[in-house]
Amino acid sequence: MIIYDDEVFKMACDQFQVIADYLNIDPNDRDRLMYPKRAVAVTLPVHMDDGSTKTFQGYRVQHHLTLGPTKGGTRFAPSLSMGETAALAMWMSWKCALSNLPYGGAKGGVAVDPSKLSRRELEALSRRYMQEMIPFVGPHTDIMGPDMGTNEQVMAWFMDTYSVYQGYSVSEIVTGKPVAIGGTEGRREATGRGVVYLIERAMNILKIDPEKCTAIVQGFGNVGSVAALSLAYKSGVKIVGLSDHTAAIYNPKGIDVKAAEQHIFKKGHLKAFDQENHVDPNKLLTMKCDVLIPAAVDRVITEKNAAKLQCRILAEAANGPTTPGADLILEQRWDEIFVIPDILCNAGGVIVSYFEWVQGLQSFRWTEMEVTDKLFRILEHSFAQVIKRAKEHKISHRTAAMAIGVERVLKAKKVRGLFP
Repeated sequence: MIIYDDEVFKMACDQFQVIADYLNIDPNDRDRLMYPKRAVAVTLPVHMDDGSTKTFQGYRVQHHLTLGPTKGGTRFAPSLSMGETAALAMWMSWKCALSNLPYGGAKGGVAVDPSKLSRRELEALSRRYMQEMIPFVGPHTDIMGPDMGTNEQVMAWFMDTYSVYQGYSVSEIVTGKPVAIGGTEGRREATGRGVVYLIERAMNILKIDPEKCTAIVQGFGNVGSVAALSLAYKSGVKIVGLSDHTAAIYNPKGIDVKAAEQHIFKKGHLKAFDQENHVDPNKLLTMKCDVLIPAAVDRVITEKNAAKLQCRILAEAANGPTTPGADLILEQRWDEIFVIPDILCNAGGVIVSYFEWVQGLQSFRWTEMEVTDKLFRILEHSFAQVIKRAKEHKISHRTAAMAIGVERVLKAKKVRGLFP
């Protein structure tokens, strides 16, 4: 479909077709499973601080509503397109189904560099985006959350805009909002904590001592920083590599992650941090380590570098970091590299978002300890299912994870039937 003409969407479709072939899905059912139920594009005019009016392009894609409302983040990024948004929504569908959450996948956002906006401009854009989305979203239709380029504050503006329209406070319209207005303790850390939990489970299976391990984290944003700090100061793993969009650092003796975090707070990036250990960002992924965590953007592990990876565990904290071509290579290296696929590895965020949504609907609260315990229970169940299926069917972890998710959506669509 021409509106989804994008390399990321093509990659998501290619991944789906592999699973469809493995599951022998009827060709008549494939397009219905693959293509989004609804896609919305909006034009967002905003009064800028210099007195001009600038327009931005916004998107929202709802992949399917078969199991319940759609759920997905809102991304503010310069290169965002309808196709990329659709791909992210599709991956979210399989992720939610794998974790057995009552959601379909969604994704949305605006093609903008938020770092170039003032706070007033960011608020104006956020509110305008939500205002344009009001006819298409709701607590039982589509629930938004934060993603790359957005945060708790943006979610608060979303919630307020929707609530003003409704005439009463609707906290359950978004997740990832501040605790003061109905957010959940531990939501910000949920994805990173989930990544670390699954890495530790993989280490346990492989009989690896965390305190003798090294790790590289590509992407030092919300997920990457939480994962790096937790690995370093709770698990005892030595962090030897870090990167963001400005710099890549590799030091086999170890990196002071807390110092890196403080540097980010002050400067906003890693460009001037530990400069004597800067390396080529394109080579960071292939440097020696026990645990490699791509936590930045999609398609960073390709057929060009997959054979060069020197890690024992590949924990995909980002969405779609590995291309189908790279997957073929990793499948041949199954005994060398333990892959934790993205729809399992980074599911912590949507799982805790589900808890936040439930609490909003019920006007109920759990403690952070209760939330974290429930998160780990769901991740453990999903992890065990993926490992079991991969072993029994002699397939890759990605194939096993996606097959479980796709099967659940397919079964639900068949039971509900097709409207005449």
